[in-house]
Amino acid sequence: MSDTDTKRLSRLTAILIQLQTKRLLTATELADKFSVSIRTIYRDIKALEQAGIPVLTEEGKGYTLMQGYKIPPVMFTENQANALILAEQLVLKNKDASFVKDYVEAIDKIKAVLGYNVRDKANLLAERTRFDQNINGERNSNNLSEIQFALTNFNLTQIEYTNEAGQISTRLIEPFALLSVQGNWLLVAWCRMRNEFRYFRLDRIKKLHILSERFTPHNMTLQEYFDRYY
Repeated sequence: MSDTDTKRLSRLTAILIQLQTKRLLTATELADKFSVSIRTIYRDIKALEQAGIPVLTEEGKGYTLMQGYKIPPVMFTENQANALILAEQLVLKNKDASFVKDYVEAIDKIKAVLGYNVRDKANLLAERTRFDQNINGERNSNNLSEIQFALTNFNLTQIEYTNEAGQISTRLIEPFALLSVQGNWLLVAWCRMRNEFRYFRLDRIKKLHILSERFTPHNMTLQEYFDRYY
């Protein structure tokens, strides 16, 4: 196999991975990422289709994998597995119990697809790695996972919130963004009571209910939010 063929095979594999991680990708995005021409991306997509990969083209939008199509698990190198284990130890420092639980469960699923040798080494590394700030770490919230769901699905959310003065109020909010500050989570949301964007500390949200009603997504990025309001 020539060097050109090897590079192309590597790129085809990388494109397939990208299609797994994003719902929609344009030819321009792929061309920029892999430093090739758009024409080359067209040929690569055609090659994937000929190999039996159900790549769908949405006219004027880009490429996506057929819904429900399953790709065999990605094999991790030992270094990649070790990086995930170290990331797990950092996550254990987090103060939101739901986030820690979801991440640990995800790591367990990743470990399940590792080869025995790599898995044994990863488990050993997990047992022998600790960050001093996460030993017996206190969990002060347990609703991050639900808020993430509301944020990505644009669900109106009702919360019971306690402010700095200890006053309790019920708010209808439109979750917009999440910020991690010194181990604590802050939710940026449009507050319908105040009619403006507000910050809410997750550890001060005492009750949370995700409503079936959807809100209209706020048409700006997080950076645009910072530029506009700060």
